[in-house]
Amino acid sequence: MKQIKIIIEKHRDGYVAYPVGIKGIVVGEGDTYEEALRDVQSALKFHIETFGISAVWIS
Repeated sequence: MKQIKIIIEKHRDGYVAYPVGIKGIVVGEGDTYEEALRDVQSALKFHIETFGISAVWIS
């Protein structure tokens, strides 16, 4: 399985997380680093289950 790099940014109102190299919009958010990470992992899992693993990578 290919590893996916996830960027997590701290903002004034919490954290925002997003994967690098994925087609489409996949974003997570949370009040803590861990919440944002879990949220983006859940969103990414849904994205892959919906569109398939081969359809989500940017070439």
